[in-house]
Amino acid sequence: MIAVTGAGGFCGGHVARAAAAAGAEVVCLGRRPGPVGTHRFWEATGEPPDLAGVDLVVHCAAAVGDPAPGSRAAALMRAVNVDGTERLLRAAAGRPVVWVSSASVYDPRQGRGLVGEEHPRAGQLNAYGRTKAEGEALALAAGAVVLRPRAVYGPGDTTLLPRLLSRVRAGTLLLPGPDVRLSLTAVENLARACLAAPAWTPGAYNIADAQPYGRDAAVRAVLRAHGVRARIRHLPLPVAAAAARISEAVAAVGAAEPALSRYAVDQLAHPVVLDLTRARAQGWTPHRNLADHLDSVAAARPGVSR
Repeated sequence: MIAVTGAGGFCGGHVARAAAAAGAEVVCLGRRPGPVGTHRFWEATGEPPDLAGVDLVVHCAAAVGDPAPGSRAAALMRAVNVDGTERLLRAAAGRPVVWVSSASVYDPRQGRGLVGEEHPRAGQLNAYGRTKAEGEALALAAGAVVLRPRAVYGPGDTTLLPRLLSRVRAGTLLLPGPDVRLSLTAVENLARACLAAPAWTPGAYNIADAQPYGRDAAVRAVLRAHGVRARIRHLPLPVAAAAARISEAVAAVGAAEPALSRYAVDQLAHPVVLDLTRARAQGWTPHRNLADHLDSVAAARPGVSR
């Protein structure tokens, strides 16, 4: 029996479906029922979850976002991503655990042309990166397999691509700095890794699509698939960084999420290509890419012939 935390969300829902399709009995742990299996309510900030009868735990539940420092949202993020992890690991009591982390744990101050799992993990730019790093440290110490995807996208995504599309203004999309190469992760590739990972040696593994993407070409493809006409323009990086600092300062006064943050600028402006050697050595191979996803998006648009 496989327990999937956060199965009512984007990544967890895909993992739960993939597990059920593979013939597993699935227990969905979280505040909301998952798409398959049975539901056991679990609030990550409350008591440890009920894992009776469970043989394996895949921990996808997380608080995400880019909250202002010192805000209630930032405190909640720590309560879920760090304290919630401690409760889950205590309840797991020696059961194998697959813990879904993030490439946001990697130090943005270090060169990140090709990033392996030994890249320093410090200096994160927001509460999300910091709490994911703290949470995964607990998981690694407990002998879990930790997966580090970057920029997960796919069917049901409510964050990555929707946020990008929302930034289009008057037919223009501003991107910070010149074009760079970036790793992205199809949610199907992540789900496949989650189900394969229990057989892997405990430790950390980067998870991403087989090849990195040119940022500007990928963004143009996303816009085109969604039927959005927009011109990409490059905002000088110093200007983008200054705008992010101002936005964060304004947000801090009202304890809101900033409209633009240093983290967001960093994620788009610097090349980040994940080294997949370690996961590939375990027999995992990414099989989906951005073109596959965007083909389905375009085909589903009203008025587009199928």
